[in-house]
Amino acid sequence: MDNIINIAVDGPAGSGKSTVAKIIAKKLNITYLDTGSMYRAFTYYALNNDVKANDKEGINDLLDSIDLVLDKENVFVNDKDVTKEIRFENIDKNVSDYAAIKEVREKMVNIQRKISKGKSVIMDGRDIGSVVLPNAEFKFYLDASSKERAKRRYLQNIEIGKEVPYEDILKDIEIRDELDKTREVDPLVICEDAVVVDTSDMNIDDVVEFIINKVSR
Repeated sequence: MDNIINIAVDGPAGSGKSTVAKIIAKKLNITYLDTGSMYRAFTYYALNNDVKANDKEGINDLLDSIDLVLDKENVFVNDKDVTKEIRFENIDKNVSDYAAIKEVREKMVNIQRKISKGKSVIMDGRDIGSVVLPNAEFKFYLDASSKERAKRRYLQNIEIGKEVPYEDILKDIEIRDELDKTREVDPLVICEDAVVVDTSDMNIDDVVEFIINKVSR
């Protein structure tokens, strides 16, 4: 694209944000940033160093020592490729606790803004339109029922040989929704200027086409 544009894609876990954003980035030839992977990477780093989310001093030490690099779809923490590890179930269960920490969010938001400066980007997360890119030209909020999102996550797990009962996934998603929407720092909200897209009865191609049509007008 000739002009610099910012596209913010927000929504709850399992709404298809990352998959959709990756495809759109390739189709429009713009930079994609998976902000969720950054919080997952920090969670991985904290758990590996036995630092709990309520250990403020320990968290600050980790923030000073972490070297977080996103290289296309790969994530590196202090030169170690953790792309696979950050998708493990223990990260799923703990990421909301670490992502709710004010100092963690401040550091990640600063990195995200630096990456997006002066270039066309599409970012997905939970506070992109409200906090990271409040002046984004295009904002979308992808949503779906918790049962549908749990079903998608269950099928994704099956594809990669990860066996987690559907009921457990549904419970985790509902818990995470509550945590994301009620946390004190940068909660998940629907921006007034965002286009809400209910993806419950849409496939990935439908959502991609819908967003690209809006952006291309």
